[in-house]
Amino acid sequence: MRVMGVDPGLTRCGLSVIETGRGRHVIALDVDVVRTPADTPLHRRLLTISDTVEHWMDTHLPDVIAIERVFANQNANTAMGTAQAGGVIALAAAKRDIDVHFHTPSEVKAAVTGNGRADKAQVTTMVTKILALQQKPTPADAADALALAICHCWRAPMIARMAEAEAKAAEAKRAYQARLKAARA
Repeated sequence: MRVMGVDPGLTRCGLSVIETGRGRHVIALDVDVVRTPADTPLHRRLLTISDTVEHWMDTHLPDVIAIERVFANQNANTAMGTAQAGGVIALAAAKRDIDVHFHTPSEVKAAVTGNGRADKAQVTTMVTKILALQQKPTPADAADALALAICHCWRAPMIARMAEAEAKAAEAKRAYQARLKAARA
């Protein structure tokens, strides 16, 4: 499975692509950070992010996109910009029929460090070790994008099992309700 991890942001948007095989073995294929100047109009910044992300999707052909979920942030402007960047990325994936999954920062930190409250330095150190990189990815947005992709690779089997279980439960509920309706008639 090939996963594109995205740490969305207007000023810096981390992008990564990793591949996984069996178990927890993952390989980094590419990582970068898209930067847009704060003094550039919002629509131009989003266009830059969109163009770059679309190029990555067309070049790397990921099976799935893992995007950091926006959470409550004390700075509403930062949260809004992050959400807008994430939306542009999700839209680009939808146009290519690529599945998108959102992961919270604490899910990602827990997946790669074992601690949902790990700091950026701990995440970067573990990403470097997990991927056997020669040097730590910088800036932190690059490491975060890699961590998102790793998190998804490791959580994907569980996500698939949960979706299958939910579908079976919904089908069982429909069958049960049909039997009830038939018994009442």
